[in-house]
Amino acid sequence: SMTKPVTSVAIMMLKEQGKLGLDDPVSKYLPAFQNREVISSFNPADATYKTKKAANEVLIRHLLTNTSGLAYAFSNDTVNRLQQKTQVEAEDLPLLYEPGTRWTYSGSTKVLGLVIEKITGGGLEKFFEQRIFRPLELEDTAYSVPAAKAGRTVTIQQREKGKLMELPNPERLEGPARGDGGLFSTASDYAKFLQMFLNDGQWRGATLVHKESIEAMTRNQIGNVIVDTQQTTNPLRSLNFPFGAGQDKFGFGFQITASNKDNPNLRSPGSYTWAGINNTHFWVDPKRQIAAVILMQILPFYDDGCMKVYRDFEAAIGRNLR
Repeated sequence: SMTKPVTSVAIMMLKEQGKLGLDDPVSKYLPAFQNREVISSFNPADATYKTKKAANEVLIRHLLTNTSGLAYAFSNDTVNRLQQKTQVEAEDLPLLYEPGTRWTYSGSTKVLGLVIEKITGGGLEKFFEQRIFRPLELEDTAYSVPAAKAGRTVTIQQREKGKLMELPNPERLEGPARGDGGLFSTASDYAKFLQMFLNDGQWRGATLVHKESIEAMTRNQIGNVIVDTQQTTNPLRSLNFPFGAGQDKFGFGFQITASNKDNPNLRSPGSYTWAGINNTHFWVDPKRQIAAVILMQILPFYDDGCMKVYRDFEAAIGRNLR
């Protein structure tokens, strides 16, 4: 899911080119999003439900901020039950709520990837390579690992009953490139991507996006809505997340830190962050002008041991910067 901020940058590129507007209805590009239904009542006993027509359209900005009404099955019980019953993709199910009224982690960025492909007439992979990876000089970031680099791919470990077990390590995720996940990268490559944010959209003389786009992506874009705790439906895949739930905000692809009053060694308020399912994490602290990446390749997401390492790593950096 550290792919998601890359997709968000691509959307802002298209916005700057006048190819889309943040308040465009998604249905302008993907007709399946017309006349969406919202769940009005749900019976968890048998996964039956009633719907009503959504009062508002899902907008591009709702997808960027995870306020679209979509959710993932692994972190939402309603979607999990509906998917088990219907075998329908999460983005094709009725919305959980009116767009813009709540925050739920979702595959909204997967939909943004489809929007990018519709607008550009080409594949997501090609757009990322030409417009983002090449200008940033990212040599180890792609949707598939070439055979010559396969030996550098870190094995994924699954913690179960206190023990770590190796999982099969694909060199490419199944299916076409997706906007919500699937990129392979290294800490040093991803750090370049984050440095571009600290540079207000610049990298070694090249402008990927303008300063105004960086500022928009990294400030609160959900108003009075807050980031809620996402309750796991599959503890082998994920525990409850994220840190900062109940107070943090969300920008275009990033969780925005509201406070560090409990521990001043941690990131400053206004820092922005996200993560990937295998406990790959990053944050950017614009006040201190630092970005940090830590990649662990261990499931479940938010594993206690991984989160201790993550917090210790962050606190050590904070202590040495004060």
